[in-house]
Amino acid sequence: MKTYTHILLGAFALLSLNACKNDKITSNRGKVKFETIAVSSKIGGRIEKIYVEEGQTVKKGDTLALMNTPEVNAKLAQAEGAITAAKGQLNLATNGATIEQLNQIEGQLNSGRAQLEFAQESYNRLQNMYQDSLVSQQQFDEVRMKLNMAKAQVKALEAKRDEVRKGARSEQIAQAQGQLDRAVGAKEEVLSASDEQYMIAPADMTVETISLEEGELLTPGYTMFNGYKTNSLYFRFTIPESKIYDFKLGQELTLINPYTKDETSAKIVAIKQMAQYADITSTAPLYNLSESIYELKVVPTSDVSKQQFYTNATILIK
Repeated sequence: MKTYTHILLGAFALLSLNACKNDKITSNRGKVKFETIAVSSKIGGRIEKIYVEEGQTVKKGDTLALMNTPEVNAKLAQAEGAITAAKGQLNLATNGATIEQLNQIEGQLNSGRAQLEFAQESYNRLQNMYQDSLVSQQQFDEVRMKLNMAKAQVKALEAKRDEVRKGARSEQIAQAQGQLDRAVGAKEEVLSASDEQYMIAPADMTVETISLEEGELLTPGYTMFNGYKTNSLYFRFTIPESKIYDFKLGQELTLINPYTKDETSAKIVAIKQMAQYADITSTAPLYNLSESIYELKVVPTSDVSKQQFYTNATILIK
């Protein structure tokens, strides 16, 4: 009698173990998933204020946090100063000299002409004296050199006056315009960085984790908020190669929650092979060794607003 009892208990244990294994690895077991969102910043700064909490649902465009970036304000002041200077250079190149500058050049030119007239009279006088041998060759050469210098000075002043009257050359105007454009571009870049002080929700989402606290330093590119996109529910099933031919793209399925028994209509929207390292190995003895694994992405087609779904919860194909 005891022998039969032990046999029955052993058989029951084997059946239970086998059922347990089948419960762990089956071709129709999947997981609830949501599209994830990671919110980071392009610039670094100190977290001044966090406006949300973990688990909170926010709308697209809501402010999640504010960063303190004093460097941005300093660069903005520099950019505005560069724009002011560049505008002044462009106005000077475009409009030419002022009336005061023109009067100053005319005064210099009149002084140069007076010196030229005096040099010319001195030259004429010493030329006659030189012909009469009353002055030496050196004295005559010195007066002639002063005359030539006075003529050159008057020509230079006349050329400067004409240039000022005509205005700057087109190359000078283009250069001044380029400097202004560069300064404006620098300001726009700073303003863009200034907008990054506010960390904004890129979509309707539920905040899952917050990486830093107020007062801590955020580096560029570091993820501050992780969350799930609202209304992005889908189901992920991993199917072995031996079972993948039972499914096809667009196929309608009925899914069931094994705990609440709620049913959901859904369809397959994607089938893809998983990476080689995900292939079945000896760790999954119920499948053939080196069997490829495929992933089904299934989305609901019925209204699920009254059902509750939790990330990575189990879902079954009915």
